[in-house]
Amino acid sequence: MTGPRPTERIDKWLWHARFFKTRSLATAEVAAGHVRLNGQKIAKPAHPVGEGDTLTFPQGGRIRLIRVLTLGARRGPASEAQALYLDLDATDGTRSPLE
Repeated sequence: MTGPRPTERIDKWLWHARFFKTRSLATAEVAAGHVRLNGQKIAKPAHPVGEGDTLTFPQGGRIRLIRVLTLGARRGPASEAQALYLDLDATDGTRSPLE
């Protein structure tokens, strides 16, 4: 029997993945209802997110569509943060071969 899947607070994951400059900005976006998890609107910053989940949220005048690949242990450099997710709406044509 397998245990529960590993999860992390969505506000913390968004901050680790460098979508928001501060964790409080990530918290505010989630609390305002601007983030969808697997197509469902969520409003609690403590909502769990895990590998395989899909996130939709506004950022910089566009809508981001992101698949969570792994959980973050820290807010590291941008290269480390980019390894946490797959951008499903890559407009430059550089989609991952994992799709």
